[in-house]
Amino acid sequence: MARGRIFKRQGGYAFRVDLGPDPATGSRRQIQRQGFRTKREAETALDEHITTIRSGGALSPSAAVLGDFLDGWLEGQTSQLKETTWESYRIVVDRVNARIGKVKIQSLTPLELERFYALLAESGGRRGGPLAVKTIRNTHTVLRKALSDAERLGLIVRNPAAAARPPADVRKEQETWSSDELREFLEAVAEDRLYAFYVLLATTGMRRGEALGLRWRDLDLDGAELHIVQTLVAINYRPVVTTPKTKRSRRLIYLDDGSVGVLRSHRSAQRVERLSAGPAWDSQNDLVFCDEMGGLLNPDWISRDFRIKIRKAMVRDIRLHDLRHTYATLALKGGVHPKVVSERLGHATVGITLDLYSHVTPAIGRDAADVVATSIFGQ
Repeated sequence: MARGRIFKRQGGYAFRVDLGPDPATGSRRQIQRQGFRTKREAETALDEHITTIRSGGALSPSAAVLGDFLDGWLEGQTSQLKETTWESYRIVVDRVNARIGKVKIQSLTPLELERFYALLAESGGRRGGPLAVKTIRNTHTVLRKALSDAERLGLIVRNPAAAARPPADVRKEQETWSSDELREFLEAVAEDRLYAFYVLLATTGMRRGEALGLRWRDLDLDGAELHIVQTLVAINYRPVVTTPKTKRSRRLIYLDDGSVGVLRSHRSAQRVERLSAGPAWDSQNDLVFCDEMGGLLNPDWISRDFRIKIRKAMVRDIRLHDLRHTYATLALKGGVHPKVVSERLGHATVGITLDLYSHVTPAIGRDAADVVATSIFGQ
C-alpha cells in the first residue's frame, strides 16, 4: 500500500511516497516530488499521485524529458493549427526547451515553472534583455495546453502549468497621437508611395496585416467600402498571406470621401509602376499595397520603416499599431458610437472596445451630460 508524507524543502514543499519493497530485489522504492509553493499544493499532488498508483497507474517516474515531449506534441499540432499559430507555438517550444527542456516531465512543478517565468522576465528577450510580460503569458498558455494533453494521455498525474502563476498582465495606457500630430505626420509623408496605406490605417483603424493583405477586388471605390477577407503576416521574417484570425475580423468597412480620393490616386500611381515593370510585375496577388514589382511587402519592414518616417517627420514616437489606437480614440472622442467603432476595429464585443479605450470614457460621459443638460435647460 502506497504511503506518503509532506515536508519542507528549498523554500517550498515536497512529498515522498513509499511504495514498499521491490518484489524482485527487496530494495526500498520511493517517489519524491518537490517545488510546490504551498503545503496545500503538495497535499493535492500527493493525493492525486497515490490515487493513480492505487488505480494501477505508473509506479515510477517517466524518463521522458519535457523537451522531447514538447517536440513530439508540436509535430502533432501541424494539421490542427494555422501556419501562423503553429509558428508561434514553435517559438514558444524553442524558448522552453532552451531553459528547462531537460527536466523530466513528471518532476516538473508549478514552482519550477514560475521560476522559469521569472528568468524569462529577467533575461529571456533578445540579447539577454527582459522578455515582455505578454510574451511570457503566451508562453504559459502554450505550456498549459501542451501539459494538459500530457495529463490526458496519462504521462503526468497533474498539469503543473494549471497551478503555476504567470506574471500579471499589467496594461500600459495606449500611446496615441492627437489629431494635430496625426495630420502633421500625414503631411510629412504625403509624397511617399505608401501614403495611402497610412491614410487607410488612420481613417479605418485597420490592422497592419489587414491593410497589407487588401486586394483591389476587395475594394469598391465607387461604393466607398472594402471587405477584409485576408491578412498578411510575417513567418520566419517572410510575408505570408493567410485568413483573418477570427470571424469578426472578416468585416465590411465604409470609407470616407477623402480616403477614397487618396486610394484613387494610389491606384493611378501603381498603374504607372506596373507599366514600367512590364512582364516582371507580379500580378497574381492583386494587392493594393505592394512593392515596386507587385510583390508582397514584409510587415516587419513596414513597421521599421514607419519608425524612420516619424523621426523624419519630427512627431512623437509611437508604434505603427498605435495608429489603430489613435483612430479608435479620436472616433470615440468625436462622438462615434462605441458599437460602430467596435465593428470597424473587428473586436469580438463592444465590451472589449470599451475596456481597451476606457481612458476615453470619462470624456464621453462629460459630453453626454452636457448634451442632456442642454436639451433640458437650453444654452
